Amino acid sequence: MSRRALAVGAHPDDVELMMAGTLALLKVAGWEVAIGIIAKGDCGSKSLTRAEITSVRRKEAEKSAAVLGAQIFFMGQNDLEIDVNPDTRRIVTEVVRKAAPDVVLTHPPMDYMTDHEFTSRLVRDACFAATTPNYETGSSDPAPALAKIPFLYYCDPLEGMDLFGSKVVPQFVVDISTQMEMKKSMLTCHASQREWLRVMHGIDQYVIEMETWARLRGEPHGFEFAEGFRQHLGHAFPHNNLIEETLKGLAAVAGCG
Repeated sequence: MSRRALAVGAHPDDVELMMAGTLALLKVAGWEVAIGIIAKGDCGSKSLTRAEITSVRRKEAEKSAAVLGAQIFFMGQNDLEIDVNPDTRRIVTEVVRKAAPDVVLTHPPMDYMTDHEFTSRLVRDACFAATTPNYETGSSDPAPALAKIPFLYYCDPLEGMDLFGSKVVPQFVVDISTQMEMKKSMLTCHASQREWLRVMHGIDQYVIEMETWARLRGEPHGFEFAEGFRQHLGHAFPHNNLIEETLKGLAAVAGCG
């Protein structure tokens, strides 16, 4: 049976910005891959209504997932309203059970906005809850509980900084140079966000900005492009680095500690 990886982002395009290169490498290694998106992207426009931009962004996310050949899960929450509560935890847990991943990638516990931070917490909770048979999600078509807790990894915060502007040092970086064109192709699918990021974040060429961040992460290790991660090593979670073990011979992985 193929191994599986699930990358969960708060919004459409978050996975593409920070995790897609590593997800693509796992795909090349023969893994089945999936993308989960907690919020609808319904606040990502200054000109379209919430319903209009939700429809646009869903189509963009589906197109991006198709480029990679990834399964996609939409969790239907509102932008700026992702919260750690029982209802949302059940939704995320059901997605983790349906995806049945060996590896889960998501946002770091500290990032520039709480949608990302609460996504991180929800995914962490869901990885644990997904193995508990008596934890019922309320799904009309529930997946079985997982046999074991998946490996959990946190990507870099946006621009590699915490909310105080301090640099965040990853535990390890993955050389994604061979998958940068895939990562760019996926991110380009989210065309609606160019204007939004220009107005709200001062970022005009968002694909070029992503490329710049990946280059800066890779340069200290001799990689053209890289993505950084930290592994969740709390009690009951696996401690060996399955990403590094999987990518041997396919892509370099460099420790940062």
